[in-house]
Amino acid sequence: MTWEQLSIGDRARITAVEGSDSMRSRMFALGLRRGSEVAMIRKAPFNGPLQVRIGSTDVIFAAEKHAAFA
Repeated sequence: MTWEQLSIGDRARITAVEGSDSMRSRMFALGLRRGSEVAMIRKAPFNGPLQVRIGSTDVIFAAEKHAAFA
């Protein structure tokens, strides 16, 4: 499943984080790592930014980061 397949309010567990070492490090620091449960909070139209919640922390990331997660 990808971010685009999640609807607002859906929950999912991250199974993989792909990308450059620096991007992976940044995502890990934000709590976006394999095994983390996330909730989709908001999706901007036209492949815009996504807002997800990990525990009590909300993270917003740009479209080019979407594909880094499975």
